[in-house]
Amino acid sequence: MGESLAAALTAAWLGILTSISPCPLATNIAAISFVGKRVDSARAVFAAGTLYTFGRALTYMVLGGLIVGSLLELSSTSLWLQRHMNQILGPLLILVGMVLLGMLKIPTGSGSLGARLQGRAESYGVWGAGALGVVFALSFCPVSAALFFGSLIPLATDAGSALVLPVVYGVGTALPVFVFALLLAFGAKSVARSFEKLVRFETWARRVTGAVFVGIGLYLSLRFIFRIL
Repeated sequence: MGESLAAALTAAWLGILTSISPCPLATNIAAISFVGKRVDSARAVFAAGTLYTFGRALTYMVLGGLIVGSLLELSSTSLWLQRHMNQILGPLLILVGMVLLGMLKIPTGSGSLGARLQGRAESYGVWGAGALGVVFALSFCPVSAALFFGSLIPLATDAGSALVLPVVYGVGTALPVFVFALLLAFGAKSVARSFEKLVRFETWARRVTGAVFVGIGLYLSLRFIFRIL
């Protein structure tokens, strides 16, 4: 029970950290702008925030389910991962930590697909928020790709959770939008502007998390690869 709770909290933190990283933060600001257009209706604001969260969670659940499920379905792969997971996690956490610290750059798409489809979501009204969540979830940036593929997938594989942890991660990625949707629904019409202040917290949180990842990665590498500790 304790390990499951720790894994869920880690997945949630990875999702929140993803949501306030520069590129995903920009998409979440766009989502808040989308939700904010419905401030005249508290019900519509809440529905849009909920649908956006559902869209992101569903997308990561499908991706995580396919990837983690495929790894766990292959008995030989599953046994190999059980024996070598700590050896894999060491270097992987170091690489992810380096990405979070800005020491390593990884190439990704430009995210233009999301920009092109965002306009289409407008035509669907409140229901477009769900489509927007799906599109933005698929618009991977360097940090979000590192956190999802480099941290969440290994975590879910190690925990044997093909669906739950990806869903928790997905909810975490949409949490700022959902919270601001609630605030907007209760009448705080100008609250969306303060969303940009999360950039300062993001910088601190990303650096601390990156340093922790590098530290844990070094420890796992020294212990399970080099057998020093």
